[in-house]
Amino acid sequence: MRNIGIEVKPPEGVCSDERCPFHGTLSIRGQILSGKVLKVYGKTAVIERELIKFVPKYERYMRKRSRLHAHNPECIRAKPGDVVRIAECRPISKTKSFVIIEVVK
Repeated sequence: MRNIGIEVKPPEGVCSDERCPFHGTLSIRGQILSGKVLKVYGKTAVIERELIKFVPKYERYMRKRSRLHAHNPECIRAKPGDVVRIAECRPISKTKSFVIIEVVK
């Protein structure tokens, strides 16, 4: 098990995934975000983040949603409905530049 340099609870499972930050060679850099898993297909998970932005013209708050694709390693196996932390990594595919590092709930 590798130390990824971030204070997270390491996964209990073991995997042979080359793109796993704990058991493979994928390095973590950049942003660390959290969100809710909407869908899982193959080794990819769709994460939705809800952002609240203040609009000065109307003096109100606006809700925005952002969806990101993240790699879901075999040792973590996040399911739809889980709240997860994701970390930025090198581009894994055309749309994936994040990897799930921890299931919060």
